[in-house]
Amino acid sequence: MSPAANGSASPPAPLLELVGIRAAYGGIEVLHGVELAVPRGAVVALLGANGAGKSTTVKVAAGLLAPTAGSVHVAGHDVTGASCHDLSRIGVCTIPEGHGVFPNLTVRENLWMATQVSGRLDGLEEAAYARFPLLGPRRHQLAGSLSGGEQQMLALSRALVTDPAVLVLDELSMGLAPIVVQQLYEIVAQVAQEGISILVVEQFARAVLGIADRAAIMVNGVVAHAGTPAELQSELSSAYLGSEHE
Repeated sequence: MSPAANGSASPPAPLLELVGIRAAYGGIEVLHGVELAVPRGAVVALLGANGAGKSTTVKVAAGLLAPTAGSVHVAGHDVTGASCHDLSRIGVCTIPEGHGVFPNLTVRENLWMATQVSGRLDGLEEAAYARFPLLGPRRHQLAGSLSGGEQQMLALSRALVTDPAVLVLDELSMGLAPIVVQQLYEIVAQVAQEGISILVVEQFARAVLGIADRAAIMVNGVVAHAGTPAELQSELSSAYLGSEHE
């Protein structure tokens, strides 16, 4: 009997899923069979110390590095080997570590570059400034002259104007004061409530676990533990995770 016939239905495929991912640099394997799923509308935190394999996992998920084995799926479709441009066209948007903005363009020009549809710019601008009020008065300011937190706000705004299905955030808290990090993650939580699936890569567990639905801990190129934040409390050891944002 089919699931539909007996009144049950198969759960929807994760928006983003990595299955048995192996990846290498120059013949040296750094990912050894990574399994990771980002459900629809969920925030998944990928945690681990420096060198655990988080950034390489992001590169594979974003289409910046081809895996040597395993597969990448978006909404149930195998997209293994697709480029970052191909993935962006189907709704996978990545904000890389170190702010994803053009420093020599203004805030307004950065938003236009993200959409490249000038007729929609006014509405998208106002939506961005409503979400991040600090950016409104700076719309004609060069992005490179913004503070680190403001640049991350602009990077998030650039990503959101593309109407992504999956948002991949790499070390959003890097170099920022704790209060700014808290503000940014409050916005990330709101974005998830709007139905966007989010993968957040973080070294500092406390920065993101308050908003995460699920978490995965990477150790030596594999996902060693996965579950809800509550289920992983005993695994969040300061031996390999930053216990607080400094």
